[in-house]
Amino acid sequence: MNSSIKENIRKIVGANNFLDSPEDKLCYSYDGTPIFQQLPEAVVFPDNEEQICEIVKFANQERFNIVPRGAGTGLSGGSIPVENSLVIVMTRWNKILEIDSKNLTATVQPGVITSQLQKEVEKIGLFYPPDPGSQNVCTIGGNVANNAGGLRGLKYGVTKNYVLGTEMILPNGELLKTGGKNMKDVAGYNLRDFIVGSEGTLGIITKILLKLIPYPSSAITLLAYFDKLGDSANSVSEIIAAHVTPSMMEFLDNTTLNCIEDYTHIGLPRQSEAILLIEVDGRGSIVHEDAETVKNILKKNNASLVKVADNAEEALKLKTARRSAFSALARRRPTTILEDATVPRSELPIMIEKVAEAAKKFNLTFGNFGHAGDGNLHPTCLTDERDNQEINRAHKAFEFIFNEAIKLGGTITGEHGTGLSKKQFLELVAGAPGVDMMMKIKSVIDENNIMNPGKIFSISPRCEGTMPRKREAIKDYSY
Repeated sequence: MNSSIKENIRKIVGANNFLDSPEDKLCYSYDGTPIFQQLPEAVVFPDNEEQICEIVKFANQERFNIVPRGAGTGLSGGSIPVENSLVIVMTRWNKILEIDSKNLTATVQPGVITSQLQKEVEKIGLFYPPDPGSQNVCTIGGNVANNAGGLRGLKYGVTKNYVLGTEMILPNGELLKTGGKNMKDVAGYNLRDFIVGSEGTLGIITKILLKLIPYPSSAITLLAYFDKLGDSANSVSEIIAAHVTPSMMEFLDNTTLNCIEDYTHIGLPRQSEAILLIEVDGRGSIVHEDAETVKNILKKNNASLVKVADNAEEALKLKTARRSAFSALARRRPTTILEDATVPRSELPIMIEKVAEAAKKFNLTFGNFGHAGDGNLHPTCLTDERDNQEINRAHKAFEFIFNEAIKLGGTITGEHGTGLSKKQFLELVAGAPGVDMMMKIKSVIDENNIMNPGKIFSISPRCEGTMPRKREAIKDYSY
């Protein structure tokens, strides 16, 4: 990207919205994913859709790449710049445009912080359930781009279950509007769901229409301690089999709970091999009935102690501690690689064992936690990228974990996205026809391959090679 191109971009957005100094660009050269990093050519903060459209058309003309970005909390490398790229940051688009209490919807710009929206709708008795662990910093636009999940996914689903419509600038500069406030609409292809989870490869989201639901009037939070990992996993399977659907059912292994206790000092039992954090919610007596059923199953499966939160304040403290798992683990070693292998819920006990096997097999320290109720585990390797031998073993361990998950009928990602870090495994899940179809769709919509290229799809030959061994430039972004 030469100086003339940069000057034209500066004119489009204004000097105050354009950054290209090395210091400024460094802040946008990485996201929440370790290992990958690359400086962009420049960074812009557009004020309106017209500026974005003009930039996109200019990118097609001059053949530079565009990488959309929110808060940069992603864990798959989806917002990391590629070679010859301009980063378009959408965090200033942070207005809640409308809360429609008659239709139970909210219309927001992509830069709205997830927890900010939740707090605003809860003031009027409404509920936006998706709650990623980074909800206090991540943006709704990033949640939509990656189809983010969260602790409440078991009962309430993930981001895609709440997106009613979007507005998005396409790679040719046109504005695409999808969906609306209708609860039923089957006119043509469902382009809205096509956009959710596309990781910025199909366009730049500028507006989002979300579904809201009534806030649950009652909730009971339980914490169960286990001396054996297997007992905690069996408890999860039996609770689901008993036709109880908790709003959250979170698993923490010994390494993770000790890191959290070091971080929060809330009195977690350091000797326990695992704990389950469970919440049931809803209306009326059914909440207490479900809590009693859960408690009995936990005790049946050898829980050494089942504690019920005394009040909402204590429940919030426990849930906040769980949300701090990634931060707490990251304090242990210089590099923290957090993944999200997912399996059918019935296979959860086996998958937990496979993560422990990977740690032993490759002589690594793993913390394991996650959304046990929907089979979504977060095996987290605590390592040091400066130690080439150890980081190589870490990559091999994750290859082992992903392959074992796939053997169990699982997938390589439940909520983080494919991005850069897992694209070499995509064909193992989607199959060659599935990947080919995705690539054809991308090539039709983005003819010049300017929009976040190199993400999701593996380079040719497919299904070969491994994850990068150190922080390095991402130069091959073919699809």
